[in-house]
Amino acid sequence: MTDETLLLDLLNTTPVIDGVPRDTLDDAEAGRAWLAEHGQTASDAEWHAAVEARNALQHVVRGHATPATLAAFVDGVSNRASLVDDGVVWTPDLPEGRRTAARAVLAWDALRTGSPGRLRPCANPECQLFLIDHSKPNSARWCSMAVCGNRMKARRHYQRSRQG
Repeated sequence: MTDETLLLDLLNTTPVIDGVPRDTLDDAEAGRAWLAEHGQTASDAEWHAAVEARNALQHVVRGHATPATLAAFVDGVSNRASLVDDGVVWTPDLPEGRRTAARAVLAWDALRTGSPGRLRPCANPECQLFLIDHSKPNSARWCSMAVCGNRMKARRHYQRSRQG
């Protein structure tokens, strides 16, 4: 699993289901299970830090907070160089108990700098999910064309037909 996938999966742990906001990481058991499913250390400390990082990242991506709110999650992170046959490999040293949170914040920053504007909230105002737009024109608007995209298009069509 890539860190980009980890980031998006973490951001999308607060879906709206049948009109009701949910938190799929709302208890320790669910949080530890999610961490294990994503190849992360399934501890209470990791769960707490991941939830805090998720909340902060959601606010930053939505523009409700500044990136400075993410500082605590990368405090103490460093890179270690190793020489291999064909060059140097850099490995991040991540703090115990916040490895998942640090990986998610580092993935957010890599997207922010390498693919600006590609990580964003779904354009459906009733949806709380996020998307990473990999399309060439950077024009994706929905977390899912089959769900949010169709709903929004059907809603616009209905409104136009009622006005006409």
